[in-house]
Amino acid sequence: MLRQSFKLVIITSAFVLNSHPAIPLASEMTVTSQTSSNNLVANDSNTLPLHLKISLSDRQVTLYRGKTQIKSYPIAVGRQGWETPIGNFQILNMLKNPTWINPFTEKAIPGGHAENPLGNYWIGFWTDGKNWVGFHGTPNPDSIGKAVSHGCIRMYNHDIKELFHQVDLGTPVTVEP
Repeated sequence: MLRQSFKLVIITSAFVLNSHPAIPLASEMTVTSQTSSNNLVANDSNTLPLHLKISLSDRQVTLYRGKTQIKSYPIAVGRQGWETPIGNFQILNMLKNPTWINPFTEKAIPGGHAENPLGNYWIGFWTDGKNWVGFHGTPNPDSIGKAVSHGCIRMYNHDIKELFHQVDLGTPVTVEP
């Protein structure tokens, strides 16, 4: 009899637990907001993917979440003969205090060194297997806004630090003329 009562309690408990509607966790809930046209719009801005769009002619990179512009940053781009590649890419690697290797002499300047032209952050998005193109800081802030690099996207040091902490490996990068 005790076994039958125990089985009945388990079956009843399972029935009661399964008969109640699921209560979503706070992180699963969709917040809605009222628009001027009185339509409800789901706010899923935290679930939309991030992507970067580089405008070479405007010398700026813009961070988007879905179609919403988050922030734009001024940049320097590749100079003639070392143009920044155009197309659709994704972030392939991210380094803090990257070592810079001179493309002509192959001399290395360690990360964190005052003479390192990459600054303290690197976000790589293109490679041909030998050379890399990516976002990085610069010890020469006067170069921002100009076509002066070896194809890379130079940023102010405080801007690359901010961007580094917002994106991840795999984040799409579009480079437009």
